[in-house]
Amino acid sequence: MYRTHTCGALRAENIGEKITLAGWIQRSRDLGGMTFIDLRDRYGVTQLAFNMEVNAALCEQARKLGREFVVQITGLVIERASKNKNIPTGEIEIQVEELIVLNSSKTPPFTIEDETDGGEELRAQFRYLDLRRNPVQQKLLLRNKVSIETRKYLDAQNFIDVETPYLIKSTPEGARDFVVPSRMNEGEFYALPQSPQTFKQLLMVSGFDRYYQIVKCFRDEDLRADRQPEFTQIDCEMAFVEQEDVLQTFEGLVKHLFSTIRGTEFEGNFPRMSYADAMKKYGSDKPDIRFGMEFVYLDEVAKGKGFQVFDSAETIIAINAEDCSEYTRKQLDALTDWVKRPQIGAKGLIYVKCNPDGSYKSSVDKFFNQEDLKAWADAAGANPGDLLLVLSGDLETTRKQMNELRLHMGNELGLRNPNVFKPLWVLDFPLLEWDEESGRWHAMHHPFTSPKPEDVHLIDSEPGKVRANAYDLAMNGVELGGGSIRIHDRQLQARMFDLLGFTKEEAQAQFGFLMNAFEYGAPPHGGLAFGLDRLVATMGGSESIRDYIAFPKNNRGRDVMIDAPAPLNKEQLDELSLKVELTKEEK
Repeated sequence: MYRTHTCGALRAENIGEKITLAGWIQRSRDLGGMTFIDLRDRYGVTQLAFNMEVNAALCEQARKLGREFVVQITGLVIERASKNKNIPTGEIEIQVEELIVLNSSKTPPFTIEDETDGGEELRAQFRYLDLRRNPVQQKLLLRNKVSIETRKYLDAQNFIDVETPYLIKSTPEGARDFVVPSRMNEGEFYALPQSPQTFKQLLMVSGFDRYYQIVKCFRDEDLRADRQPEFTQIDCEMAFVEQEDVLQTFEGLVKHLFSTIRGTEFEGNFPRMSYADAMKKYGSDKPDIRFGMEFVYLDEVAKGKGFQVFDSAETIIAINAEDCSEYTRKQLDALTDWVKRPQIGAKGLIYVKCNPDGSYKSSVDKFFNQEDLKAWADAAGANPGDLLLVLSGDLETTRKQMNELRLHMGNELGLRNPNVFKPLWVLDFPLLEWDEESGRWHAMHHPFTSPKPEDVHLIDSEPGKVRANAYDLAMNGVELGGGSIRIHDRQLQARMFDLLGFTKEEAQAQFGFLMNAFEYGAPPHGGLAFGLDRLVATMGGSESIRDYIAFPKNNRGRDVMIDAPAPLNKEQLDELSLKVELTKEEK
């Protein structure tokens, strides 16, 4: 037996017991007559004590041990003279009687402690060492709890866990596929699933009226902090349901997870907002409603005053930063520089200080008098001491820019508390969006999303006005998940494919299996998929999902630890009938 207890288990009530521990050496301290070692495993840290007067040889052995050596010790639990209230084992220490080195270790490239000196790229390269750190382990333990509680909840709701294939057919809609060449079918390729969408719909046709799967999905798209090329979904589908049934079921799941894991309770139903209102008020379909600063449109009160920037703009949008009129010129210049960054793309920023004495000071004083600026303040509901920040331009771009500025101000003013959670259902998305480059309509979600029944008559005449029977759950500015009521009628699905520019032959080749299944009694059905990585990161108060994934990719889609992706050798390429241009070195 390598251990009788873990390094986080022993307490004052264990004093006097003889125990065996095994773990990694986190740090050691040589105090002359005494040597102390902190022994760590994933359960905690226990202090080991070596006394030169009691056993000089053992103490000398301990002094030769380096960080991250793997050791086994046997000894007596004794009361710790200098107690450490910051750790659960802080009242005791082990008077070591026997020490066995199970494995030595090179000096790690960064300190394996809560606060490390390792940069992100270095820690990714040695991810197996980074995973020893307590903060990272806690994140993965949180993920584990979310997975367990999700299964418990869905099982209690009569959902069935069904595995769907990973090697499927590539489809032209959505993000780019990862493709896998088939050795046995020369010149043909599988695709890795972006989601199990069509398979879960087929399960509804099959009579499995409640399906779920915690499943890997793959998308070959540009990466950012909340996106990875492979990610995990809590994927669900239900038959014989309407939108309200789906919302209530999965609102229940989120409430269950937050209650059992974080002790956070949500009162009443989650608030709901239409996509149109979300874009109008926040410029985002996943707004952070932990704080205000809703958009104010100043078109009526700011145009026609001879200021060409405003007069030529499609819209003028302001936000009111309360109690910020004391911002200095340096702070305002910093905000201006921030919105002019390429990532935001604004040409400038206009401000109005609502001074405590009731006067106004703006960056466009020569175009607008005090009465004009008061009209702006009144429109924005600004009070003395507040600060108006204004952007203008075309509607879509200005909304996006102001959304970014609003979130930035929320961060600057400490209004985005990671321990406060504000969920929001966003409903009634557009069914379609027009793509100028391809000159055709694209499905905003996917081509299997049903239009709202009251909008079906607009499909042929005004497709841009058709709303989708779709819904997203946002929380703290993050899209946690989304779904829709699906099309279950072959004729309506065929009309949808036609609207998206598919020929009948293309639709049959790509999705004939689903269309054929609809002819055998497809029930009304709908579903939702949560991004498990995003859900767990949000519950953990983080914006980045990487630390909640055991072995994540970097922002270039590479695994720097195993150095993937990597070239194949010529024999493998020949087997797959693939030709790749060789470099001079390879030739």
